[in-house]
Amino acid sequence: MKLEPTGERMIVEHYRDSIEDYVIYLMHIATYRFAERFTRNMRVLDYGCGSGYGSARLASTAASVCGVDVAEDAVEHARRTFQHANLSYRCIDPEAALPFPSGSFDTVLSFQVFEHVARPDQYLGEIRRVLIPGGHLVLVTPDRSTRLLPGQKPWNRWHLHEYSAAQLSGALWRHFERVDMQNMSGRRDVIEVELRRCRKLKWLTLPFTLPIFSNRVRVGLLNMLHALRGADRRSVVAKEFDFDDSVISIGAGLSPSVNLVAIAQR
Repeated sequence: MKLEPTGERMIVEHYRDSIEDYVIYLMHIATYRFAERFTRNMRVLDYGCGSGYGSARLASTAASVCGVDVAEDAVEHARRTFQHANLSYRCIDPEAALPFPSGSFDTVLSFQVFEHVARPDQYLGEIRRVLIPGGHLVLVTPDRSTRLLPGQKPWNRWHLHEYSAAQLSGALWRHFERVDMQNMSGRRDVIEVELRRCRKLKWLTLPFTLPIFSNRVRVGLLNMLHALRGADRRSVVAKEFDFDDSVISIGAGLSPSVNLVAIAQR
């Protein structure tokens, strides 16, 4: 089974199709690099592991890594492609409790998942349950301040809600004893690639993303727009770029912020 790109999966072999895709790839790699300080010698749950490359990266220094995802094809791809003695993958039901006993993990990672979650309190409550006391959640999600107009709904058709720093912090404080909010930014010319992409989509998808439309109508209209844009796409050859993930940075108060990075402690 070949794993097909959906626009929401990071598949390593597709990351050089364009500079926009490459920058998104670098942000993913930088996220896992940042997480290593919380995963070294720890029992790790990668909640929303996608194609599995990040879980595999962490397995080289973690005590164990379990990657879970709701997509069976992604999990099968991960199992076939990335194999380590301390690494496992599992498909989960998004409507059910996590299939692990309480206190099973020292660290839980949630990268580019929270924006897809319909019941955030249930989601965060389950993460808290499977963490040990004092364990950490590292959560990364898009920063709506650089992606959306005030009140605008997500132009990404897979996203249910995108958060401001205050909204994300408030959601996490309901479940955790400590929350540290940080931002992802980087070298200005590189980050401008992502900002330019977001600006284009922000305006291109109006008025479909105005709050007057229900999510069902919004997604239907965005699907139509996506199909129209996709009809003109042509295959491209892989490109080479002269920078790597070292140009992406994570820290408190960085601007412009493309992603929110939260470290929460049980």
